[in-house]
Amino acid sequence: MVSRNYCQRIVRERMEILFENAEERFEEFPELSDRYVEIARSLGMKYNVPLPRYFSRRVCSECGSFLVPGSNCRVRLVSEHGRKAVTCLNCGNIKRYPYGRDSDEEK
Repeated sequence: MVSRNYCQRIVRERMEILFENAEERFEEFPELSDRYVEIARSLGMKYNVPLPRYFSRRVCSECGSFLVPGSNCRVRLVSEHGRKAVTCLNCGNIKRYPYGRDSDEEK
């Protein structure tokens, strides 16, 4: 019988591989990158493994596309609120994240 921790470790490794492939192939095949992200998210849901923060911030929560700043998303820093606003250019969804010294403590 395979332990639960073993399966979760394998799924996390597979997610990392899929996100690396999505990043490498985005310039040529953006649809393929979106498919890699979709596979990684479905693996996480199947085995109850959440996407790590650094991966989930690279995915649009509305349309599920792989976000690459300057290509299919826009990143703006809102200094008065200490937030970073990421706008998906495919669907127009806006995600806001804290940045700066306080956000490092949240990890």
